[in-house]
Formats: sequence, structure tokens, C-alpha cells
Amino acid sequence: MVLDLKRPILVFDIETTGLSVAEDRIVEISVIKLFPDGSREHKTRRINPEIPIPEESRMIHGISDEDVKDCPTFKQIAKSLADWMSGSDIAGFNSLKFDIPILAEEFLRAGVEFDFRQIEMIDVQNIFHKMEPRTLVAAYRFYCNKELDNAHSAEGDAIATLEVLEAQVERYHELQNNVKFLASFSERGKMVDFAGRIARDSSAEPIFNFGKHKGKRVVDVFKSEPSYYDWMMKGEFTRDTKQVITDIWMKHKEGELKDLFNSR
Repeated sequence: MVLDLKRPILVFDIETTGLSVAEDRIVEISVIKLFPDGSREHKTRRINPEIPIPEESRMIHGISDEDVKDCPTFKQIAKSLADWMSGSDIAGFNSLKFDIPILAEEFLRAGVEFDFRQIEMIDVQNIFHKMEPRTLVAAYRFYCNKELDNAHSAEGDAIATLEVLEAQVERYHELQNNVKFLASFSERGKMVDFAGRIARDSSAEPIFNFGKHKGKRVVDVFKSEPSYYDWMMKGEFTRDTKQVITDIWMKHKEGELKDLFNSR
């Protein structure tokens, strides 16, 4: 089944130096840009991460330091990539938990603005896990009746992800063939930041989703323990998470000032 698109959608996959959203870097990115008329563009690029690629990561995706030493850094391609991605929705496999947070970090690190929160984001893995809990290799076999021979190749995984998404829409009648529905269906809870450290409660208030304050409203913690904000800003949290808590912190401080003036 062909996806019903109102605007282009980017189906992408990345290979990285490791699994830390805050610290690891992209070494390869492959993106299929699918247009409403069914035409598509396909871009695959290796990237110099500017940090060593660990052996355990090299053994998974097969990309070594030598392979990327002459490749551009992410900062060198960030602006053109952001321009090319602009105006499109996005889809990936495990993308809400890993690929999009990593990509968002790379854009922030490069100083290039790209707001993922203004687009629809489909996580094919979340749809798969809600329907048939397995892996991409199993998903490809289950939905497409094919073997994924080049797993852990960014290009191979991106192509397989697109085929699986199209097959999912065709297979499940309860899945509406539109990007907004699929993005909503595949989301993993109401997360404020990409790393899932800050969520929303039933009243849509930001709450901590980890640690000793899990389940507590962020603003309440900042009121009772202001040092917690400083601890997070100095800790190994993603730039996106720090940006989110800074926005909340600034609104909290503005509220304190208003209360002060109103009390005079």
C-alpha cells in the first residue's frame, strides 16, 4: 500500500559511534524522501564523528575510523541537511527513542536550528511492538516476507523500514493511512524531551520521568530543591533535555518575580 501523504516524509536510519544520546555521534545517515506523488529521493552519507569509533560499534555496522577520516563532519553538512529536511514529516525504526534524539543533538551541537516538534514523527518500531513485538529483521520477514541480509547498514535498514511501514498500513485496517494518525499511534507516551527524561502528567504538566523525583512536577521540584536544576545542567543529560528544563526553569523564575511584585 502506498502511503497517503499531504507533504513529503523522510524515512531514515543512522549508524553511530555508540548508544549514548548525549555523547555519541552519527557516522552514517541514510534518508529516503518520499513525495505525495510517489516519487522519491534517496541520500546516504558517511560522516566523520570527530571521535573514535569503538571496536564493538565497528563490528555492528562495519564502519571504521579509516572509512570516515576524509568524510565531512556533521557540522559541515548540518545546514544543507536541515534545509533539505524542512517541510517534511519523518519516520524511522526506534526513531523516537534513539535516532531522532541523536539527530537533534547533532543539530544542536552544530548550532543549526531544526525543530522536530513542529513535524509529525512516526516510529515504525512502536507500531510493530504494539502489533507484533519483535525486531526489524523479524518485522521485515513478517510483513514483507523477505530476509534482511544487510541489517545494520543504514541504507538497508532505511529501505526495510519504509517497506515495513507501507506493509503495516496495508495489513491493519485500524491504522489510518495518514501521517498524523501514524505519528500519534507510534508515540511512546507524552514525552517533553526526546530522551524521555521529562514527561507529562494527566494535566499535561511536565514531570520528571527518572530518578528520585520521578512522577513529581518539574516546577514543584525546582521550587523545593533549586539545586536540582544546576545538577542536571552539569550532568550527562542531552542538550535537548537541558534546553527543556531551562525553559521550565525560566518560566518558574518569571513566576517568582511576578509573585514578588504582586505582594508589594
